[in-house]
Amino acid sequence: MLLKQTVYLETADITLGQLLKEQALIESGGQAKWFLRERTVFVNGMPENRRGRKLTAGDQVEIPDSGSFFLRAASQHKADG
Repeated sequence: MLLKQTVYLETADITLGQLLKEQALIESGGQAKWFLRERTVFVNGMPENRRGRKLTAGDQVEIPDSGSFFLRAASQHKADG
């Protein structure tokens, strides 16, 4: 099942490894390096393999066979809802 999900950031940024853990794609931060070595992950359409890559509102993360994640500021969620 492919997810298409909006992720609302409570902070200014989040690392790619944190996002993977938060979305339950990995169980621990230590698995991020392995996950990114074994899977293709795109950030804003470009391949990315750095678990420490900073993501901010407006970024899009795509993981083939897993889903797409659209990052937005938490304040945008409050304004939408």
